Amino acid sequence: MIGRLQGKVIHRQPPELLLDVNGVAYEVSCPMTTFYSLSNNSDFTTLYTHLAVREDAQQLYGFGSLTERDFFRQLIKVNGVGPKMALAILSGIEYEQLAVAIHDHDITALVKVPGVGKKTAERLVIELKDKLKLESAGPLFSPTVTNEANTDDRADAESALIALGYKPQQASKAISGVYKSGMGSDELIRLALKAMV
Repeated sequence: MIGRLQGKVIHRQPPELLLDVNGVAYEVSCPMTTFYSLSNNSDFTTLYTHLAVREDAQQLYGFGSLTERDFFRQLIKVNGVGPKMALAILSGIEYEQLAVAIHDHDITALVKVPGVGKKTAERLVIELKDKLKLESAGPLFSPTVTNEANTDDRADAESALIALGYKPQQASKAISGVYKSGMGSDELIRLALKAMV
């Protein structure tokens, strides 16, 4: 799993940019909020990434902060919200405002986001409201693990299950069901597969 890229932006065409990392150029899809945060003077940037793997494609998504990437990962777990829709949602509203709207059950604010209808807005509230933390400090979502390495192991394991054909919700549920602190991605995948048989 590619978790972070640091390099020079050599081409921009929203929502994609081409990031040169030591001579290797990565195509990365980013929300418009990330595009706005990139300085025009300095094309050298750091992106936190999420690799979405499907049968017919592998796509890198990039974000200006870990919190924004975490929000994207929570969005794609919502029934009916795929990576493209999650990217569109994060392009249409700052993630902090989105978090407040979900926390406050503000369906009216959510349906103003391009691509979000009433049913999707209701699903976002139902599936994410209990996971959000809106304190001024700390992560936006209640942590299920305490360090970033473990978070990446869980994300790696979920991506592997999705690549094997499981739905994102099934993968997330299976990993959560077997996860114990300190587990690596290989062990998580093995135990999750065993649990789903």
